[in-house]
Amino acid sequence: MKIAHIDIQNFRKLKNCRVELAEANTILVGANNSGKTSAMDALIMFLRKSKRKELSTTDITLANWNNIDQIGANWVSTGEERQPDLTQDIWREQFPSIDIWLDVDVSQIHYVRHLLPNLDWDGGLLGARLILEPKDPEELYKAYVSAHSAAQATLASRNGKNGNNNSSALTLWPTSMRDFLDRNLQSYFTVNAYVLDPNLANLTQPQPFKEYMEAMENDPFDGLFKVDIINAQRGFSDPNSGEGSTNSERRLSAQLRSYFDKHLNPNELPEESDLDALEAMEAARVAFDEKLKSSFSNAIGELEGLNYPGFSDPQILLSSKVNPLEGLNHDSAVQFNVLRDNSTSQEGFCLPEKYNGLGYQNLISMIFNLIRFRDEWMRVGKAGKREENSSKRIEPIHLMLIEEPEAHLHAQVQQVFIKKAYSVLRAHSDLGGKKQFSTQMVVSTHSSHITHETDFTGLRYFRRIPVATARDVPCASVVNMSTIFGIERKKQANGQDPEEQRRNETAQFATRYLRTTHCDLFFADAAILIEGPAERMLVPHFIKNHCPELDKSYISLLEIGGSHAHRLRPLIEALGIPTLIITDLDSLEKEDTGEKNAKGEPKFKTNKARPQIGQNQLTGNDTLKTWAPSTTDLDEVIGVSSEKKTASCGKVRVAYPSKIIVTLPPDNKGLTGFRSAIPYTFEDALVLANLPTFQRMTQVTGLTKKMADATKKASFDETCEDMFNALNKSAKKAEMALDLLYLVDLSTFQPPYYIREGLSWLKTTLEELAHPKSTQEVGS
Repeated sequence: MKIAHIDIQNFRKLKNCRVELAEANTILVGANNSGKTSAMDALIMFLRKSKRKELSTTDITLANWNNIDQIGANWVSTGEERQPDLTQDIWREQFPSIDIWLDVDVSQIHYVRHLLPNLDWDGGLLGARLILEPKDPEELYKAYVSAHSAAQATLASRNGKNGNNNSSALTLWPTSMRDFLDRNLQSYFTVNAYVLDPNLANLTQPQPFKEYMEAMENDPFDGLFKVDIINAQRGFSDPNSGEGSTNSERRLSAQLRSYFDKHLNPNELPEESDLDALEAMEAARVAFDEKLKSSFSNAIGELEGLNYPGFSDPQILLSSKVNPLEGLNHDSAVQFNVLRDNSTSQEGFCLPEKYNGLGYQNLISMIFNLIRFRDEWMRVGKAGKREENSSKRIEPIHLMLIEEPEAHLHAQVQQVFIKKAYSVLRAHSDLGGKKQFSTQMVVSTHSSHITHETDFTGLRYFRRIPVATARDVPCASVVNMSTIFGIERKKQANGQDPEEQRRNETAQFATRYLRTTHCDLFFADAAILIEGPAERMLVPHFIKNHCPELDKSYISLLEIGGSHAHRLRPLIEALGIPTLIITDLDSLEKEDTGEKNAKGEPKFKTNKARPQIGQNQLTGNDTLKTWAPSTTDLDEVIGVSSEKKTASCGKVRVAYPSKIIVTLPPDNKGLTGFRSAIPYTFEDALVLANLPTFQRMTQVTGLTKKMADATKKASFDETCEDMFNALNKSAKKAEMALDLLYLVDLSTFQPPYYIREGLSWLKTTLEELAHPKSTQEVGS
């Protein structure tokens, strides 16, 4: 048995989304404010019964409040001639709910009898809905109308006495249904459960309520899964700050005491293995009692000298109690051996746990929490013998929710934790690779280090849905990344299908590329894909000095090369973030080989060529050929409009060298000329955008020298030709970029026109997403 998927509705940013859970690790990723925390809180608040009382009006999707307030307005305006709408349906469409779908084998039917909608079920999906709804709509109606009417009557009375002078200045509670529920939500609303129809489990939208659906008397998931939580804020602090005392129970020593008391305490339900410890404790008690008796004999003798106790009075005796739990109840109960040479604390080389690094304190604490949660689930030790557990079956599912484990963990420790966490949760003789009990771990994170160490098929990307107008409320959807990366694992049943083969190669490339670089793409507001190391070094400076607005956003800069950028297309389109691809023109000319193909047509080969219009040239750049502008003809590539350079519903734009007008430096007569040119790549485009700077260069070497020398040629055509010839396979482009970082003032150094144009598009796109155009106010 496992949790297959969860549908969340009307909870904060999650208006309507589905989170599909992996069998082992599900990692929630996404940019800031994309809904990851909303999803975790929805699971915590609905699945933990003790947390349901914390549901508040702020957990309801903001866009729903207009409709909810309208319910209150309709109730107030309803006259005696017509009845108010007191059905649950008007609330169910607006209030938070969560659908849990379980994938259950027919052999485990004894666990889920209460979820069977009929006797025809033979294994598969079973589901139940938890929804926040009115306890009694009629009682809610009476309470709201009464409170609203009383407030309005009070205002009317005062305004009548004051001649309506203050009629618009004062309002009384409740002004609206939102105002009323801010105070009374828990008084009039509760979480009810309903069985769902398995035949509708795979619909893209959660199934609607049916007339035959009745609220369940008991929680549908009692006995089905155990839910444990590790929150993001764990409260560790420096030992000298004085702020960590209130969180001392979170330290390892406190957790060990709790674990000992629940699973190991020999005084609780003693076993044969505890007898030696109990005998030792009793011997220690007797010896200590004798010591107490001899130590206090003089003091007690003085009391007896006062004739107390008398013959008929009880005698004073001293008796101790040895409690093993108290032996762990001090700050130094857990120590760390500094020398790591098996020495003991008595030798003076150990420190209390509060002096260990915060990151490792947190790592140890979280790992021990996982151990404790697992052993509580498996009823390890004394926990299984206690009366409250003896009659309960072990839940078939353990759902472990971990919120932002990167808090207080440096990068290396983050990677250690995520690699070890699931194996710790399964480290029990009844778990491991056995299928009887399932463990599903859900982790929300904003750490590229954690993402890097996980199976990408377990990623669930929270994608921000752009609002259409300024009046709309931002929401989010969830993308199952196994649809992108899972293809790599599919067996190629049809090895001859070229399309299937291409998709497998694309998934494999995307996985390997992200593994060897970084995974911050999953958390970015936008992405820039660049051609090579030269762009990687200089584009950030172009952003800083010429498009500083982009520095306000989190932009992922990926060096991938024009011949491979298109391989990330499925991933980029799934993420839905604005993406700028900066690439080269890669112009080619055709050369007749003198041979013919099977059809008798001439065979051609292609060679690198300086780009020129009207020469029947091609582009060798796969991104330009297959993504945008989707043509191989160089004349068409150069001549397309700006709109044709965008793709993927306007979320992706390609920037590449095109025809430009170059302003030549003044000649000997002080005259300035203008010439057109088509750069071949980033480096010669950079030179053409900064001709005076390169003409002044001296004492440079390598590619930089070749470019500087080319700018000093007698004719502009020679300049372009020499720059093109310098861009051969041996050209060290990264060294040229390093020279520029050292030699030029980057605040005045100009980016090539196509890069400036691309950055401007990205800035405008992000601004439109953040600040959509306003629409006319409703009712105005």
